[in-house]
Amino acid sequence: MSSSLVAAVTAYIEARGGGPGLFSTPIDDVNIVRSFQAMMPRRQIYRPSLCVVLQGAKEIVFGDEMLQYNAMECLVVSVELPANGRIVEASEAAPFVGVTIDLDVAMMRAVLEQLDTPPAPASGPCVFVSKVDEPLADCILRLIRMADRPKAIPILYPSVMREICYCLLSGPHGGELCNLALPESNTQRVVKAIYLLRENFAQTLRVEQLAEAARMSPSSFHQHFKALTSMTPLQYQKQLRLLEARRLMVAEAANVTDAAYQVGYESASQFSREYSRTFGVAPKRDAMNQQRLYRAYQELTGRELPSP
Repeated sequence: MSSSLVAAVTAYIEARGGGPGLFSTPIDDVNIVRSFQAMMPRRQIYRPSLCVVLQGAKEIVFGDEMLQYNAMECLVVSVELPANGRIVEASEAAPFVGVTIDLDVAMMRAVLEQLDTPPAPASGPCVFVSKVDEPLADCILRLIRMADRPKAIPILYPSVMREICYCLLSGPHGGELCNLALPESNTQRVVKAIYLLRENFAQTLRVEQLAEAARMSPSSFHQHFKALTSMTPLQYQKQLRLLEARRLMVAEAANVTDAAYQVGYESASQFSREYSRTFGVAPKRDAMNQQRLYRAYQELTGRELPSP
């Protein structure tokens, strides 16, 4: 199954000009990535998603945790998470090939409700690595084939997505995903606080406010937030601020001081210190490097830079 899946994805890429890059599909929630070389770490917000490696290897670092996933393994992210991702194994002879599928939480919940024996909720990080077994690989293959038949997508995609949710919920990590789907689980309560953080990251938010949004005591909220994301709420908010500042400087040409104030910093010097500590380079230099990187890559390939 793995060879036929890699062949189908490669054929899809070649039919659209070949080369490396990010290849979108007519299915909004499904994207393909191919790279001929390892890539530097890039910090970004991971959405709830299934990130499948068909060939090569990737790595993700979030908080104090690091996970690597190789060919025919997948990374499952169940809540929005700031993290460093990178392709660690790729070459001209054996390029990295991956497929990313956004998870539909509502569909996950609907499938969970229909299981005769739902998985027992499990505590732990919101990110895990799992094997891609034959049923899941078959679902991905059908999605790739479906991408060549756009008129079939509205009819067939929901059933394949339901099958993917079933595969994940009935698999060895079903308990972790069960927490995402259950409306009153501790995970769902923490997610409510994450939404509050995301919408108001430039404001000063006390742990008590976030705990109230999650309907938990401050101590219980802090414990569950750290267990889920491997970060404290303050560290999580800082990552949101720095990522948005980077976007402002790269995409909107904001200067360092304006970007710092727009994302909630009161001191441009503190912003610069924390930015340099996170990204490994001063903000102005990083923005210039990122702009050059994007321009060079787009001129070379005509496509967006693939997300690690």
